[in-house]
Amino acid sequence: MAGCGNDDDPKPVPDAGTGTLVFAANDTGILNLTYLLAQIQAALYQKVVTTPPADFTAADTAAFVDMRDHEVIYREFYKSVLGTSVYDNGLTTALEFNFTPYTLTTRKGVYEAARTLEDLAVGAYNGLGRRLANSSYLRLLLKITSVKARHAAFVRDQAEPNSFAGSDVITPTGNEAGLDTVKTPVEVAKLLAPLVPIVLVADNLMRL
Repeated sequence: MAGCGNDDDPKPVPDAGTGTLVFAANDTGILNLTYLLAQIQAALYQKVVTTPPADFTAADTAAFVDMRDHEVIYREFYKSVLGTSVYDNGLTTALEFNFTPYTLTTRKGVYEAARTLEDLAVGAYNGLGRRLANSSYLRLLLKITSVKARHAAFVRDQAEPNSFAGSDVITPTGNEAGLDTVKTPVEVAKLLAPLVPIVLVADNLMRL
């Protein structure tokens, strides 16, 4: 009967594999972006733990179990805080993230992938904190940022010894010289785009 309707231009309902995610210009938009980051990192680390590369050591696996557990905690925390405002509340199936840009069959490739995501997360949090209106959220994000920075330092040192404070992630000049780099929400969305099956639009967050 639905096929006999008189609507000449039906609007399909986006599912887990289609659609656009527009982050709102408020704390909800910010938390949805950090929620998405936590989802992606938890999924990657779970994939590594489930199918580790042949040259992974027991210590490597233990480290990824710890990082996975942290990301799961963050993911569930954001989901709880957002409630019905969580971006994937209406999806019938969870998003499937694309990790083909990374080489997950070798220890080196896994740590490089983790380095990319941890560096991105630290830069993202550095850029999002000042945009929060709720001071309680800000305090929590600052605590999580410190853990992510430790994750980043660890995986960077495993991927390349003594690179935990490399020139690619430290601001070289100006008032923020010596501090971690900052990424804007638009930069974060662009860098995440290859990993997600939906279009990410973070322009609204730039107005905060």
